[in-house]
Amino acid sequence: MRLLRKRVTGGFTLIEVLVAVLLLAVAILGALGTQLAALRTRQGSGLMSRGVQLASSLAGRMQANAGQMLRDDLGNPYLQLRYDAADGAPPPAPAQCYGMDRCSSAQLAQFDIADTVAALHAGFPGGRIAVCRDAAVWDASRRALTWECASAAGAPVVIKLGWRARRADGAADAAAGAPSAPAVALMLGTGAP
Repeated sequence: MRLLRKRVTGGFTLIEVLVAVLLLAVAILGALGTQLAALRTRQGSGLMSRGVQLASSLAGRMQANAGQMLRDDLGNPYLQLRYDAADGAPPPAPAQCYGMDRCSSAQLAQFDIADTVAALHAGFPGGRIAVCRDAAVWDASRRALTWECASAAGAPVVIKLGWRARRADGAADAAAGAPSAPAVALMLGTGAP
């Protein structure tokens, strides 16, 4: 008499289940990593957009305040603007100039500077700004914008704006303690008034 044994094949083995769970975990981690990179990229794009808007706003204010822009470089308060958030919170504006009739040209320039610096401090991590005459905004050896100003006579006025940025992988753009390169450099005109 021969006994036939049937083998039951109706389920999964423990190894098959563990492999499936491992593959699912790898897929979920990959999706989370992609989502995190997308969020960082979105944040960086938002900062860049707001940075361009802030620099453009200051450029418009500077051009509207011709009384100060026509002064020589040492007397022009806009060209003296240097701010780094690492230096602390900015002082408040000396006067509230929301109407051109309420302030002199010099007061308006101080208000424009204080308002811009306050917006930079509030909206950008480690924000930094410099306004100067610069003939060489781009450093070809580092392939980046520079904070240094080549204040040559007749050089265009440049608004340089930056912040402490992070790459999509989460690493800082600059070494610890080192300032990030400017992210925005907006040039006004082509030289001296």
